[in-house]
Amino acid sequence: MQVTIKDDFDLEKIIDSGQCFRGKCLEDGSYRFISGESVIYLRPEDREAGVYTVSCDRESWETTWFPFFDLERCYSEIAVLESGKHEFVDQAIAHGRGVRLLRQDPWEMLLTFIISQRKSIPAIIKSVEALSEKYGHDIVTEQERLKAFPSPEEMKEATAEELAACGLGYRVKYILDAIQKVNSGELNLKAIAKLPDDVLLEKLQAVMGVGIKVANCIALFAYGRTACVPVDVWIFRAIEKECGGVSPFSLYGENAGIIQQYIFYYERGVIGRKD
Repeated sequence: MQVTIKDDFDLEKIIDSGQCFRGKCLEDGSYRFISGESVIYLRPEDREAGVYTVSCDRESWETTWFPFFDLERCYSEIAVLESGKHEFVDQAIAHGRGVRLLRQDPWEMLLTFIISQRKSIPAIIKSVEALSEKYGHDIVTEQERLKAFPSPEEMKEATAEELAACGLGYRVKYILDAIQKVNSGELNLKAIAKLPDDVLLEKLQAVMGVGIKVANCIALFAYGRTACVPVDVWIFRAIEKECGGVSPFSLYGENAGIIQQYIFYYERGVIGRKD
């Protein structure tokens, strides 16, 4: 099936934007994404016109992948609307156009961003794949056999030794606490989706090892809270070096999280290579 996406949409940038760790560009030039039980392969046919061949049917595209890629939101309009407020941010927006916020599974984001602390993106990917191989169940497509990211139930009996073997280091105790809290119902990842941003962040931080940065990542990438701004080392560096130590995010209101993604992509990919 072919779809046309008439908005900013760059799969390479999305994969390289630090928000998802199971998206992949394959050798045949197609891009693969996994969301829960679903897998999609997208092949660009005409990038300029936004034409893609996708592996799913129309219903799956509209119910699973359209929301996953946040296609109800017009990013080209946001880029225009938010330009002209800050010189450095304008450069980041111009460079990052094509990045979109993915709407990912809250449980996967909880574990992924606990893992992400003090780890490089390749190391995060390696640990996420190790968890999937160890605990996840098979997903079989026409092209390949994959592993789903494991559910809380599938990880219920995980041991510290097993998790350590997945390269989690000091994060093992944090992952075990997340598994316990979610399986016991102490943290209901579905129910907290209805909470306002500040309360949502507070609930997420009840998990051991989840500080404000990780909570903001989960809020932004799982719950679509676009006013939430995770400040990692790249964003902190951008604020200090490119913005004179003054955070620009208050200028962008409900779009601040989207602006954060543009800055992350720009700072890591362009500014970082210059230094």
